[in-house]
Amino acid sequence: MKDIVSQYIDKNQFGYFLGMDFHIISPGQVEYSLKIKDNHLATPLNVHGGCISALADACMGVGALTLVAERAQVVTTLEFKVSFLQPVYNGDKLVALSRVKKSGATILFMEAEITNKEGELVAHATGTFKAYDARKAGYLVS
Repeated sequence: MKDIVSQYIDKNQFGYFLGMDFHIISPGQVEYSLKIKDNHLATPLNVHGGCISALADACMGVGALTLVAERAQVVTTLEFKVSFLQPVYNGDKLVALSRVKKSGATILFMEAEITNKEGELVAHATGTFKAYDARKAGYLVS
């Protein structure tokens, strides 16, 4: 798993661009964090919903990745839904936590909760991911 996850970290320019960071808690459970800055805002005060969506998708995606990487597989998002529960402001720190709802041979169902620096729930997301051969995504598999 470490090899494919390490390659993901090295090649994930989008996550780096947004300033997201993560650590793996256990297979299926990943914690992502993001400090909200000016470049994340949609209004003078509030973060763009797409930024929160990207955080949720990344968190669930890496959670799913941790479940299939040992099989030399990666995942792609088939669909996801995010519910925004309250606004997020400049200077806030978001923490997203994923968990697996169900994992099959190729389809994985994930969930994520996103909280602000006060620990308040600001968004909830669910997603469906498909596992496939990592070589098809350009990963080097030994």
